[in-house]
This record gives sequence, C-alpha cells and structure tokens, in this order.
Amino acid sequence: MAGKGAALAWRVVGLGSAIAAGVAARKVAVTGWKLATGSQPPVNPEAPDVSVGEAVGWAVASGAIVGVARLLATRKVADYWQRSTGALPPGMEKVTP
Repeated sequence: MAGKGAALAWRVVGLGSAIAAGVAARKVAVTGWKLATGSQPPVNPEAPDVSVGEAVGWAVASGAIVGVARLLATRKVADYWQRSTGALPPGMEKVTP
C-alpha cells in the first residue's frame, strides 16, 4: 500500500482498534471498580455530590486502564500492519536507540 490510500486505511484500522479496545477496557474498569468498592462507578465524576476521592479514584483507574488498552491494541495492529505490508504504518516512525 502506498500514498493516501495507505494513510486512510491505517487511520481506519488504527482508530477502529483503539475504539474497540477503549470500549472493552471501560467494561473491565467498571467491573474492577464494582469488585473493589462494592458500588457502581460515578456516572458523572465532575458532579459536586461525588466525593473528590471517588472522582479522582475513578478518573485515575479508568484512564489508566483505557489508555493502556488502547496503546496495546494500536501496537498489536501496527505490528500486524508491518508484517503484512513490510513497512510501518503511515506516520509511525521507527525508534532507534
């Protein structure tokens, strides 16, 4: 794949994998929160009636889980792309130590 077609294909594949990972990770975060606290996570952590501790806890836990899941999904898809096409996805640079 080359040029604009490859760039568009990567955007679609990369975005799709990140969205799917985010949705799955959110479900994991909600389940983990329920197991850890015995209650549902706050629906709106910004609301004044939610304690600061609960709001910050939910933001940190869910953000970390979703962020890591999206990172891992994008890396996996980029690896598949590279093995399939012989090149890194458009816009992704090779990191050299």
